[in-house]
Amino acid sequence: MTGLATGELLGRHRAVLPDWLALYYADPIEITHGEGRHVWDADGNRYLDFFGGILTTMTAHALPEVTKAIAEQAGRIVHSSTLYLNRPMVELAERVAQLSGIPDARVFFTTSGTEANDTALLLATAYRSSNQILAMRNSYHGRSFSTVGITGNKGWSPTGLSPLQTLYVHGGVRTRGPYARLSDADFIAACVEDLRDLLGHTRPPAALIAEPVQGVGGFTSPPDGLYAAFREVLRERGVLWISDEVQTGWGRTGDHFWGWQAHGRSGPPDILTFAKGIGNGMSIGGVVARAEIMNCLDSNSISTFGGSPVTMAAGLANLTYLLEHDLQGNARRVGGLLIELLRAVAAQVPAVREVRGRGLMIGIELARPGTDEADPDAAAAVLEAARAGGLLIGKGGGHDTSALRIAPPLTLTVAEAEEGASILEDALRSLGS
Repeated sequence: MTGLATGELLGRHRAVLPDWLALYYADPIEITHGEGRHVWDADGNRYLDFFGGILTTMTAHALPEVTKAIAEQAGRIVHSSTLYLNRPMVELAERVAQLSGIPDARVFFTTSGTEANDTALLLATAYRSSNQILAMRNSYHGRSFSTVGITGNKGWSPTGLSPLQTLYVHGGVRTRGPYARLSDADFIAACVEDLRDLLGHTRPPAALIAEPVQGVGGFTSPPDGLYAAFREVLRERGVLWISDEVQTGWGRTGDHFWGWQAHGRSGPPDILTFAKGIGNGMSIGGVVARAEIMNCLDSNSISTFGGSPVTMAAGLANLTYLLEHDLQGNARRVGGLLIELLRAVAAQVPAVREVRGRGLMIGIELARPGTDEADPDAAAAVLEAARAGGLLIGKGGGHDTSALRIAPPLTLTVAEAEEGASILEDALRSLGS
C-alpha cells in the first residue's frame, strides 16, 4: 500500500500536472534513491530495477565514476551554452563521431531523444528539399509536434496534424501483419517490394526514419538485414536513412554497439540519433550525420542546454566506463541467459505469446490464451505483481500495450538476472491463479 507521504504527493501531482502524464501502478511510487541495479521508494521498499528510468540508467544507479565527474564539473562551471568553446562537448563529440561508423561525421548535442529526432528531421527535409517522411508502422520517435506526427503507434500520437507528410512502411514487427508467416528471407523480400511500390506512388521522400528495435512498440524488430535491403532501394533515389538509436545504442543489444549494425551490409545510416543511456540519467541527446548533411542548414543555430559542460562530463565518464568494462559483452552474455530463462518460463504460461529481443532489451508479449488477441489487462497485472515481488519493469507495444519491457542497466549480474527471472516467473504464473 502507498504510505501517507506518497499519497499526499500523488494528490499534489494530480493537482498541478497534466492528466496525460502517465504514472505506473494503481498506487504510484516515489523513487528516492538508487545504487547499482537497485532503487528504493519513499516507503523504504527495495526493488531490482529492470527498466532503468526507461532505458536511461544504462550503467548503474549512482555510478561513482559518473557522479564524481558531475560534481567536479559542477564545481567549476555548470553552464555556458554553445556560443562558447566547450572542451567536454568537443571531447565527447570526437568519441561519438568515431564510434558512429559514419564517415566525416559531425555531432550536434540536444537535451533529449525527441529533440534529436526533431533535429534529424529538420536536417533531412532541408537537405532533400522535401517534407515527406517514410516511417515504420508501430514506431515511436518522441513527443514534439514533428515527432508525434511521424509516430506509427496510435497510443502515443495524440494528433494527426503535422508539418510533414508521413507514409508508413511494413517491416518493424516480425510476428504480426500480412507477412508474419513468411520466412525471414521472404519477409524481407516482401517488405522491400512494398517499399518499391510505395515509392512509385509518391513524390521523392526526404528520409526513412526507423528504430532498429522498436522501443515503445514493445521491443519488436525485423529480421537482420531488412534495413540494409531498404537502404539499397533508398540510395537509388537519394532518400536518406535515419537510424533512431535512442534506445538501441551503446551496446544494449549485445551483438552490436549500434542497432543499425544488424543491418550494416549496405553501410552506415546517413543520420544517427541517440539519447537516454549515454548520460546515465543526465539529459543528453544528439545527432550524428555526414558533414554535407549536418552543414546543409543556411541559417545560424545554437543549443542553449545541449552540450552542457555538466552533462558532457557525465557522458564522457559514462562512455569510458562502458567501454573499459565491456558492458556490450555483458549485455550479450547476461542478456542471453535472461532471455533463455524467460523463454523457459513462457513455455509454461499460456498467456505469453512471444519472448523476443536481444541483449538486455527484452520484450514479453501477452495475449489471451489460444489467440493472437492482445491482453493489456494481463500486462498491467504482471507489472503490478512484479512490483509486489520487488521488481520494476516497463510495458509498451502497438497492440494495446500488451508487451512487458525489460531493460536493466548493462552491469546486470548473473545472480540478478536469475533473481529477476524468478520474480517474473511468479508474476506471470499469477495470471492463471
